[in-house]
Amino acid sequence: MIEWLKTIEQSSLYTAALIFYGLHPMLTSVIWMVTGMTYFRRRDLSASQVTDDSYFPWVSVLIPAYCEEKLIGSMLSTVLQIDYPNFEVIVINDGSDDGTAEEIKPYLSDPRLRLLDKKINEGKAMALNDAILCARGEFLLTLDADSIPDPMVLRRMVPHFQSARVAGVAGNARVRNRRTLIAKLQAVEFTSVIGLLRRSQRIWGRVMCVSGVVGMFRKSALVDVGMYTPGMATEDIDLTWKLQMRYYDIRYEPRAIVWMVVPETLGVWWTQRRRWALGLGQVLRRHKRIMTTWSLRRMYPLYVESFLSMVWALVFLIMTLFWCFCYAMGHAPRGGSPIPNVWGMLLVTICLMQLACGIFIDRKYEPSIVKDSYVSILYPSFYWVLLASTCCIYTVRGIFRTLNLNAPTRWRIDHTYEKTQ
Repeated sequence: MIEWLKTIEQSSLYTAALIFYGLHPMLTSVIWMVTGMTYFRRRDLSASQVTDDSYFPWVSVLIPAYCEEKLIGSMLSTVLQIDYPNFEVIVINDGSDDGTAEEIKPYLSDPRLRLLDKKINEGKAMALNDAILCARGEFLLTLDADSIPDPMVLRRMVPHFQSARVAGVAGNARVRNRRTLIAKLQAVEFTSVIGLLRRSQRIWGRVMCVSGVVGMFRKSALVDVGMYTPGMATEDIDLTWKLQMRYYDIRYEPRAIVWMVVPETLGVWWTQRRRWALGLGQVLRRHKRIMTTWSLRRMYPLYVESFLSMVWALVFLIMTLFWCFCYAMGHAPRGGSPIPNVWGMLLVTICLMQLACGIFIDRKYEPSIVKDSYVSILYPSFYWVLLASTCCIYTVRGIFRTLNLNAPTRWRIDHTYEKTQ
């Protein structure tokens, strides 16, 4: 057995996997930090980033909801206080079997609020598509039913649409429930990975996702690309890619802050990330023509980065399991060591530098993130393993599973949070 393990270690495939294992996360972290700081210097610190008080087109705020009776009331109270003169709110109750509709009805006395009360549950994508056709505004702000938007969110996002090429603007989702370790790790993740990556992608020219938590769209552009696709597990990623494949521009507005609820238990977190990973695999499969279409070349970095991240997750888990097996057999494998070595320490150091970079940037919008930064030390070990596991299993499944684009994707309850803090 030992000889067999040594033969594997001497193979060119093992050497290539070992190099990729170490270099990919370090190179991507450096790229994200450099481009993220470039965006920060150009946009976050720019004196020209002011609210345009002369441009107030009509906006429809769309809020799809399913079984949100415990949170929808406080959410609507906040939405109706948004500081913007011309907007309406459409709440889509997608066949909830709890008291969601009853919680919404007291707010219908406000003429800006409408309720689309669906009796049959058809999924989030269909709920949004139904509301888009009912919306008065040319611009649509989508919010999750458990989120709390900043009062200035529309004044921050609307000015971007003065450019006719802009079809979507991603907002800055922040974590408001941090009672558990897994919730605090997600707060760091949304700051140091998702926020930093969106800034980097804007420098590259294409953005991965206008999240369903907070995103704004040009209605005519959504109709042009066929609106949301019901059969996609992550309808927001798919829509963002469809828009950019039709050469629309997608932007990121870090000042458009929305406070969201994240999973507080590992089980609920796994359910959520399973859907995210599956959806990314579906998007990579559905839009694979990107890599063979020269006119879509500006999408190449986005596609390649997403694909390589999946490959790295596979290599990460396979190599880790192989090393564990080697030590169980009494053999010290080449490249793997339970004691931190130079390459391992370098990898962890660069990862922590990336996390620190993201926290440094977003502390401008959320100063309290600094006090939770101590959990970053767990990110390169514990949290990486969790992320890699979901990616390995479900992104790969999404790539190889046959797509049924007309089949509604049912709702998943991605939180266990019960009361507004």
